[in-house]
Amino acid sequence: MKRTLSRPRNGRMLAGVCAGLAQRFGLSVGLVRLLFVASLLLPGTQVIVYLVLWILMPNENHA
Repeated sequence: MKRTLSRPRNGRMLAGVCAGLAQRFGLSVGLVRLLFVASLLLPGTQVIVYLVLWILMPNENHA
């Protein structure tokens, strides 16, 4: 099965970016969400990267 980078229709919390990344790399969705929230404690552009991925990642049915 080929794993593509897309935002799934099911299992979304906000935009589905974390769920899509977890699905693509074979990780737990909870782990990816936890890592993202923990990364917010560090200085950086995490929110901007999330928004860019939200815009660039297609929905699952369009991939």
